[in-house]
Amino acid sequence: MNRLFVIMLLALLALPGAVLPCSCSSPEALPATPTPTPQGIVPTYTYNVIASYPHDGGAFTQGLVIEDGVLYEGTGLYGRSSLRRVDLETGEVLQLYELPEQYFGEGITVYGDRIIQLTWQAGTGFVYDRDSFELLREFNYPTEGWGLTHNGERLIMSDGSATLYFLDPDTFEETGRVEVRDNDSPVRWLNELEYIGGNVYANVWTTDLIAIINPDTGGVTGWIDLEGILSPEDRTGYVDVLNGIAYDAENDRLFVTGKLWPRLFEIELTTLD
Repeated sequence: MNRLFVIMLLALLALPGAVLPCSCSSPEALPATPTPTPQGIVPTYTYNVIASYPHDGGAFTQGLVIEDGVLYEGTGLYGRSSLRRVDLETGEVLQLYELPEQYFGEGITVYGDRIIQLTWQAGTGFVYDRDSFELLREFNYPTEGWGLTHNGERLIMSDGSATLYFLDPDTFEETGRVEVRDNDSPVRWLNELEYIGGNVYANVWTTDLIAIINPDTGGVTGWIDLEGILSPEDRTGYVDVLNGIAYDAENDRLFVTGKLWPRLFEIELTTLD
């Protein structure tokens, strides 16, 4: 199931009387689910839910960041893409910038006093003032835009492939790249990104997996399996895939959510027995 199909499906769902089809596509049409290397070589983690918070079920989450205790979110879909400041406890949108209808919003990161946001296929990124959300400038890149984070010196971007790109945060020129591999196998469909403790955490699109990546080598150093985190009771409407990782560095708290999910979760990681 590619992203264009998802967009078309959501457009159909917006029509009066629309009914969700029971099957979207055959399994062969989906990206292959990565198979983590055996436990003991690369660790696999599961989770405990520490807290659950309301989340806008209409938000097609593409980027999620917590900076200085403030939650920022970037959302996608044509005509519905936005940049948001969100109250963590209530899920209320406190500040909103809506992208022009021709742009499909993607990953975001907070870099100093700026917020940087990608778009999917337009090859255009946006830079905003962190406080006012005033659009300061645009920039361009030759790939698709999916996830975005930074290590304090360089931006780190994904494009849905197995490659992470490093960009200069001022010129947005590429300064390097690395292929992400689990042993000898490329890990494709890298999506939303978060930089945590020297590693890049990456959602793997269409799966419940997060890859923990050494950005210097591209090697996967761990897997997080979040299967079942969204309960059947929270799947009363249409929900899409897991996507969205935010780390509160000041308080060492990890948060995850998904596209069109009604909940956002604070979790702690535990190793599988």
